[in-house]
Amino acid sequence: MKTVILRTPGGLETLEVAEARDPGQPGPGQIRLAVRASSLNYHDLLVANGTIPTEDGRILMSDGAGVVEAVGEGVSEFQIGDHVVSGFFPQWQDGQPFEGVGNFAGTPGDGTDGFAAEYVVRSATDFTLAPTGWSHAEAATITTAGLTAWRALVVEGQLMAGETVLLLGTGGVSIAALQIAKAMGARVVITSSSDAKLAEARKLGADHTVNYAEYPEWAEEVLAFTRGRGVDHVVEVGGPGTLGQSLRAVRVGGRVALIGVLTGREGAVPTGLLMAKQARLQGLVVGNRRQQREYIQALEQNRLHPVIDRHFGFEQLAEAFRYQENGGHFGKIVVEW
Repeated sequence: MKTVILRTPGGLETLEVAEARDPGQPGPGQIRLAVRASSLNYHDLLVANGTIPTEDGRILMSDGAGVVEAVGEGVSEFQIGDHVVSGFFPQWQDGQPFEGVGNFAGTPGDGTDGFAAEYVVRSATDFTLAPTGWSHAEAATITTAGLTAWRALVVEGQLMAGETVLLLGTGGVSIAALQIAKAMGARVVITSSSDAKLAEARKLGADHTVNYAEYPEWAEEVLAFTRGRGVDHVVEVGGPGTLGQSLRAVRVGGRVALIGVLTGREGAVPTGLLMAKQARLQGLVVGNRRQQREYIQALEQNRLHPVIDRHFGFEQLAEAFRYQENGGHFGKIVVEW
């Protein structure tokens, strides 16, 4: 079978389409999946470009969606022909995060082989059913980006109708968060350096948009929109380069979910401002299997579908990553067999 692997020390030029042995039939508690799609995330890019080191020959991609081809003994949750989607932390089924989650040792495409393969055999509990009526490409957006947005706003943030959410940029997490927030009756402010992208965000229901290239001190624009009060929630994807303004934009007692580090992994935290705002700053990474199932129920109930910017073939994975690096996408980028 075909796979896409990474040769160390990494770099997009080291991605290789390679033949691998078919994984065979599932054992007890396992399923065999014909993988049909994956989606690109910043974490995948960091593995592919060598920023996050991994083993030579690692099969890439943390997100996987496809069709169940066989079920092992004792599996009752899935049947042959079911459409399923993978989990980012297979070992995290429920409850609070634990030490084994923090090191990514069980995360596909990082600590273990991922879904850039025609077939996989994994534990049935590594997957959930995909939303009814979704394509495989759409389902592949759930694992990382979609579930991160859901956990940030709903699980941890306890988002309520009438609250205001600030989203930074128009990547996969932010656009998923925009859809979730609007479905729950919240107001949304979103930033971008592209007026064209902001126009697309308004079509999805964004209530206010700010071009941060035009307004470098964009927190002031957010405060003006909220009449000085500030937003209730910030989904913070930038990290140290944007955290200060996010804290200025959040209301007293509001919440900032730190889910990305696009501007760097280390930097100063404005602790005085954090204290003055009495804001809650929480770092989080994706979520567990129970949360993924609840998110999928919400997607089905609200008849939501993800925004996909562009489709690539799996053999075009390096090209897809270069497209991601350029930052021109709106929503998700997917690869398909």
